[in-house]
Amino acid sequence: MPNLHDIERRISSVNSTKQITRTMEMVSAAKIRRATERMEASAPYSNSMSEMLANVASRAAGSDNPLLQEREEVKRILYIAVVSDRGLAGGFNSNVLRHVEKDIKAKAAEGIESHVVACGKKAISFFSFRNINLEMVFKDLSADPTVEEAAAIAIKAIEGYANGEYDKVVLVYNHTKNAAEQVLCEEVVLPVDTSNVSTPADSSDDNAGESTAQAIAADTIFEPDTEAVLNGLLPAYVKTMIYHGLVDSAAGEQGARRTAMKSATDNANEMVETLQRFYNRVRQGAITTEINEIVGGAAALEE
Repeated sequence: MPNLHDIERRISSVNSTKQITRTMEMVSAAKIRRATERMEASAPYSNSMSEMLANVASRAAGSDNPLLQEREEVKRILYIAVVSDRGLAGGFNSNVLRHVEKDIKAKAAEGIESHVVACGKKAISFFSFRNINLEMVFKDLSADPTVEEAAAIAIKAIEGYANGEYDKVVLVYNHTKNAAEQVLCEEVVLPVDTSNVSTPADSSDDNAGESTAQAIAADTIFEPDTEAVLNGLLPAYVKTMIYHGLVDSAAGEQGARRTAMKSATDNANEMVETLQRFYNRVRQGAITTEINEIVGGAAALEE
């Protein structure tokens, strides 16, 4: 049985850890607001881009743009795995990394070659350890992603798809459902499926609003022509899609870390209470033993 000094040291150690986890919880809670505001600020632009692409694509039926052409046979896939640079965020990183690894193994069994763009130090170390081919790596940007990072990934994906280096580009990240919950999200970036892009009519149940949206689309004049506008719009849409995934993941990272640190703090409190009760029992037992020894010694002297 441990002595009182050992238990005191254990309690002190748990209290020190609790202070760290509590501080990290407070820091993450403060960062969530900024990250969520940034994600919400990017949403209107992303939605407008989707609406514009849907309208233009509907007017440019039969376009031969390579970004719209779905390959008959998929032989090479590019995965864009978005995780964090730091741990202590529960299953935030492992959910994405294990999902991508599982997909890569499944595709390898089908003879499909996989490549990865790793966003976050955890992704870099995970895939490097498993000798998985990394096309691009980004670190120290998970909590504060930039437009330049999204643009670099988009250029790599677009050029690779147009040149036939990749037959499919998939973005995998954690979508921020709310401040306390993240959902694994997998989106096909290329080829662009315009049939799944929302339009103003899709997001409204009002007949008058739908008629107005259709009237606006009908009155649109494209210069120099619809095909040229679509060709310029598609790369911007791909970049916007990737950037939105990066900022969405950044908000989810802070939420996941706050939840994990709150759980760790609660566990530390329970552990301290358990150790304190154990300490009191051991101390009470030691005092009882000392009293018995004193009484026994006094009785022996009287005899």
